[in-house]
Amino acid sequence: MKLIQTLLLLLAFTLSASAQDFRVFKVTKEELEEKVHPTDTSASAAILHKLGKTYFMITSEGYWNVVTETVTRIKIYKKDGYKYASDELAYYTGGKNIKVNYTDAYTYNLVGNEIVRTRLKGDGEFKEKISEKYEKRKITMPDVKEGCIIEFTSTVINPFFSVFPDWYFQYDIPANYIEYKISIPQYFIYNRYMAGYSKVTKSETMINRPAGKDYTEYVDLFSAYNVKAVNDEAFVNNIENYMPILKHELSSTNFSSSGKKNYSTDWASVSKTIYDDDNFGRELKMDSYYKQDLTELLKSTLSTDDKIQTIFNHVKTTMNWNGYNSYYCDKGVKKAYAAKTGNVAEINLILTAMLREAGLKADPVLVSTRSNGVAMFPSYSAYNYVVAGVETDKGIVLLDATSKYSNPGLLPLRALNWQGRMIRKDGSTKDIDLMPTKSSKEVVSIAAAMDKDGAISGKVRNQKQDYYAYVFRENYADMNEDTYAESLEKKHKGIEIGTYKRTDGKVADKPLLEEYEFTHKNVSDVIGGKIYFSPMLYFTEKQNPFKQDEREFPIDFGYPWQDKYMINITLPEGYVVESLPKPTAVAMEENIGSFKYNAAVQGNLIQISVTLDINYPNVSNVYYKTLKDFYQMVIDKQNEKIVLKRA
Repeated sequence: MKLIQTLLLLLAFTLSASAQDFRVFKVTKEELEEKVHPTDTSASAAILHKLGKTYFMITSEGYWNVVTETVTRIKIYKKDGYKYASDELAYYTGGKNIKVNYTDAYTYNLVGNEIVRTRLKGDGEFKEKISEKYEKRKITMPDVKEGCIIEFTSTVINPFFSVFPDWYFQYDIPANYIEYKISIPQYFIYNRYMAGYSKVTKSETMINRPAGKDYTEYVDLFSAYNVKAVNDEAFVNNIENYMPILKHELSSTNFSSSGKKNYSTDWASVSKTIYDDDNFGRELKMDSYYKQDLTELLKSTLSTDDKIQTIFNHVKTTMNWNGYNSYYCDKGVKKAYAAKTGNVAEINLILTAMLREAGLKADPVLVSTRSNGVAMFPSYSAYNYVVAGVETDKGIVLLDATSKYSNPGLLPLRALNWQGRMIRKDGSTKDIDLMPTKSSKEVVSIAAAMDKDGAISGKVRNQKQDYYAYVFRENYADMNEDTYAESLEKKHKGIEIGTYKRTDGKVADKPLLEEYEFTHKNVSDVIGGKIYFSPMLYFTEKQNPFKQDEREFPIDFGYPWQDKYMINITLPEGYVVESLPKPTAVAMEENIGSFKYNAAVQGNLIQISVTLDINYPNVSNVYYKTLKDFYQMVIDKQNEKIVLKRA
């Protein structure tokens, strides 16, 4: 079924078997005089060319290093494009000396009739230590102006040849030409993975190289011409998941001196290696640090669900996430528990260990966060996060104790990224669907009255469940209620909020309830003795989020949801209804979603009932036109007017 795409983006690359010849020329006056990009006049900047090559080099000590050189030339059209005049490289050091340099960095401007070249100086280069094993090198180009062209070369010399840099063939600005050349000696075998939606050409050659003795080098050249900018559309998970990308990972080496050695094989091997690591599996076995607390928690006889909830609540309220993602522990679970602070692995491995000790079938589940992208192939870097999973008679319950407002079965949004991988104690693994199936609901009830001037006053009762409540709590739980009420007034011009009250604002396992009084003087038009207004007041959507004519990417809602409105409005004295929106009931194909709208009059009371359902967290772009038309129909209906006239 096309509707839910398990991994739509994989292997969507269009490859051609030949590559055109591309030559680098000097920056010209014509390029500097160009005011807009020829094929994208709205672009604030464009990549004129980006040329990369990765090759192997033998050091004087006889070790292989991987070298990646990149030459980038960018045209800046508008001030919004100034951000592209900076570049940065983050890299893994692992305690070794990684050489990272920027060279031949210049900014070109047209001054009068002359091309003026400004060289990058030392004050525009920065080096930053991100963590114990990661560093960053960054440059900010000088003399950047509208119309300028910047150019720079980066070089990375790396003793770690297990993973090549990822290479993108599309960006958020148009690119005239992108090229990546890879030269691999016969001793190294790499798995290659490609994803994305753009056409990329490819050519292959073989070269014999001397290195004490002859060896064969396999050369692949990938190139793409006139690549349009990727549009960050509404309801997109991580836009980088859908950009054309080329990935490599070392599969094996085969040297005459040491024979063949395998590095990456399959998910089972990757999972076993992670589980057997001291910073993972050994940490799960530790139990002395929490045993007394667990005994107190389980004093009484509890059902499976109660055990899960009790232990989960204890860990998430006791522990504080330090903001770092990893499936490996940093300081270890024992120290983290004592300090009540830890990274993702420490918190959720503590949770998993306590659940196991309580007699539950609990195991860690490896996850790639949304910002990390989709785990496309067996790799130790494919995942960057871990949660707990409990196998019960009702199915697998996923838990993440890093968020104070998550619940069993309700992961933080950052972890909702297609599939995870459970690693069981016996060494077996299992694919886990991370995407929610339960609909999150928001129910809005309004009881209001209108006066003769069209102003409406009344009370709102807004109940949020599951992810609606989670998102609200994450954003506003710590905000003062009066401050939040003021933010509503700023958001909806013309509204005045009276008494505002929030119930269970920080109680994660209950629905969240908002109640407030309001007066709104900006929802009606009084013309010629008649009053025109939308009965959904300030809850109407004004713009369709789907603006493009076509869409390349799946639509990611994050979770299924339902919006429901029940509105009662008392008519002003001396007025009756002249016209009322007609009832509507529309369902999209494949049960993607539905919309129901009903308006009725009972005496001097208008009653409105509206329900909008989206039934899947992800929808294929095949149904984009259906969704776009559906949303426009919903918006049009929500904005239809009721007309009142004098009795």
